[in-house]
Amino acid sequence: MGLPFAPVYTSVRELEENFPKYQYTANCILDFNNLSVAEILQFIIAQGKYLQDVYVKNVTEKDDIVALLNGGVSKIIVDENNAHKIDTATISETDCSSRFISSSAVEELHLCNSEQLARKYMSCLKTDREDGLFTSVVVDANNKCLGLVYSSFPSLLAALQTGTGVYYSRSRNEIWYKGKTSGDTQKLLSVGFDCDGDCLKFVVEQSGSGFCHVPEQTTCFGSQNYDVYELEKIIQSRFQDSNLPSNSKSYTKRLFSEPKLLNAKIREEADELVEAQSKDEISWEFADLLYFSICKLVQNGVSLKDVEANLKLKNLKTIKRKGDAKAKYLETEEKKETENVEKKKPVEQDKKNGSVQKPIHLSVVNYGDKQGILDAFTRPIQKSNDIMNLVGPIVSNVRTKGDAALLSYTEKFDGCKLSSPVLEAPFPPEYIESLSEEMKQSLDLSIANVEKFHQAQLQTDILDVETQPGVICSRFPRPIEKVGLYIPGGTAVLPSTALMLGVPAKVAQCKEIVFATPPNRQTGKISGEVVYVAEKVGCKKIVLAGGAQAVAAMAYGTESVPKVDKIMGPGNQFVTAAKMLVSNDTSALCSIDMPAGPSEVLVVCDKKSDYDFVASDLLSQAEHGIDSQVILVGINLDQEYLTNLQNAVDKQANNLPRVDIVRKCIEHSSIVLCKSVEEAFEMSNNYAPEHLILQIENAESYLDLVDNAGSVFVGTYTPESCGDYSSGTNHTLPTYGYARQYSGVNTATFQKFITSQAITPQGLDKIGKAVMTIAKVEGLDGHRNAVKIRMQKLGLVPETFE
Repeated sequence: MGLPFAPVYTSVRELEENFPKYQYTANCILDFNNLSVAEILQFIIAQGKYLQDVYVKNVTEKDDIVALLNGGVSKIIVDENNAHKIDTATISETDCSSRFISSSAVEELHLCNSEQLARKYMSCLKTDREDGLFTSVVVDANNKCLGLVYSSFPSLLAALQTGTGVYYSRSRNEIWYKGKTSGDTQKLLSVGFDCDGDCLKFVVEQSGSGFCHVPEQTTCFGSQNYDVYELEKIIQSRFQDSNLPSNSKSYTKRLFSEPKLLNAKIREEADELVEAQSKDEISWEFADLLYFSICKLVQNGVSLKDVEANLKLKNLKTIKRKGDAKAKYLETEEKKETENVEKKKPVEQDKKNGSVQKPIHLSVVNYGDKQGILDAFTRPIQKSNDIMNLVGPIVSNVRTKGDAALLSYTEKFDGCKLSSPVLEAPFPPEYIESLSEEMKQSLDLSIANVEKFHQAQLQTDILDVETQPGVICSRFPRPIEKVGLYIPGGTAVLPSTALMLGVPAKVAQCKEIVFATPPNRQTGKISGEVVYVAEKVGCKKIVLAGGAQAVAAMAYGTESVPKVDKIMGPGNQFVTAAKMLVSNDTSALCSIDMPAGPSEVLVVCDKKSDYDFVASDLLSQAEHGIDSQVILVGINLDQEYLTNLQNAVDKQANNLPRVDIVRKCIEHSSIVLCKSVEEAFEMSNNYAPEHLILQIENAESYLDLVDNAGSVFVGTYTPESCGDYSSGTNHTLPTYGYARQYSGVNTATFQKFITSQAITPQGLDKIGKAVMTIAKVEGLDGHRNAVKIRMQKLGLVPETFE
């Protein structure tokens, strides 16, 4: 409710000097004797975010009253001295009788300091608590409740004096300055109280991770639901990012860099909203229009609070417009009705240049077309010899010239001229500070799940087996000491790969973890998300390079890059080739996890599968890169299902920011039709996909038919995306068909296993003669003698034994 008191201002000078002292009341009384309509309205515009009620006294002329009420003044104060001067026709004519109040309804406040203002608040409050504290609720500027606290006169005074959130801590029995230790401070916007005067209301602007002390929550009642204000914050962050030169990784950033596209999308979505018929269509299209409209607001420095202020202003207007549409829009609607224009278009237009594009459809290979099936399962890769010829000189150059070659290749391939090829811990704080709390919490959840699953895989026990009496064979694990983790950059930021590699390295207790990831072409920096993960897993050094040159630097070491014992991580064909090259070089003494190149997926579905789900799974991999491949093996699919599926692929693809990449990937991707489940799994096992998705009835029952796959996603509600980020399994998997021979990254990838044996005289007696017999036939007399000499001294064989 509005406060029963309000500071009064009689001149522009008083407004300028005193309003900052009393802005927390969120109301004021303006004296029209010394202020003009223009000065009052200018004040309302400038200070609108702090104001809830603006009263004006000593105004009597009809035109002035109408202008003030239309301009945002809440109420006109009428007192006994000027009531007779106000024409009663003004009230009835403008239909605003509720906006005239008596001067006795609000007390004029003439104060000069915060203490007197705090005492005025206290005089209006009551409490039945024994400790004399006042129950207080804290809300944000959008009236979302953040938490319940308590206040005293000293805490309220401190809040008004500092302009921050200050309360009383019952547990510590002292004044509590919110955020003093955590850094999650609050800017005070206003203070009010409820209709009974027994509860204070603090309106604040929260900074940091949120109000609540629980890390997972932004409020004491749980994390705030996603709404238009959260959307506005995200869009504002994208806009701030777009002011920095960087390669576009979000559609929102693209909208800011292409004004014509944004304007076109607003018009397009407005048209689609007009044409929408069902409730679902209308809500869907309005959501799109709202998103693009908020982009327009943010781009021009307008906030949703500004829009709300204008809505309030329109609601407060005393003289309403007729509200007819402009003629050109009425004519357009009439023309549409006459022509009966269809909403759906047969072809999709390229959003960049307006040219007509073919629908994004996969080629279909029918059952029995052996050559077609063979072609469909052929991956879009270059010949190994061609790639090796390109990669070899790069690896050799980095090996011999070290940092100089690494920096040169980074400038050549990534377009960045760096002074150092590495980023060392402690990492610059701006990387972490650039991340939203939502992103940190998402990464933390994913890290926790991956760690839980990989911790369960950790082998720590010593295996002891007595093969013969007196012969004990053992195996014990040790972490690989130094590991290099390659995190692709390319067309997307991939913090998920950083955690998929870094977490099991941490679980395995590797002593030195090195990241390598290419810098951004425009900024020369890497993503804050990757740095955040690096801190979490204990990585101390990040190589600012990608491609074969990064692999070579970690395999051989440079002046700045430490040599590692094993390199893990996916990459393009050049990265994969470089990994295989160094692993075959004995002078490098560096192994690799597996050949892991461009991403791929094979989906098995039947005609009962949801074609929207199937399309989304195919596209989730197609957006990785133009050299990715997606395959659908369909069991007894009819033409109706295929048509619906192809339309779903086209529709969903055209709504993706990376549609151009998807289009090129789909060119070498296929739907392969078959007659039975067994046939589908035979095809899948021959292809040996990186990702295998089973969208068939009773999917779990067919796992026994899977022989070759990197990772399997079982059932309708198991999208591959969950495995990529947060379920807990690892997403670094063998590609190119290497799932026939390799496993995906797991905890054992970062371990080695040492065997030992301990043999007693009894044991030597049991196996000694067998050893000597086999060594003799192999012609290895030294082996035979090492056993014979021991057995002779033990008296197990005679001295003359040959």
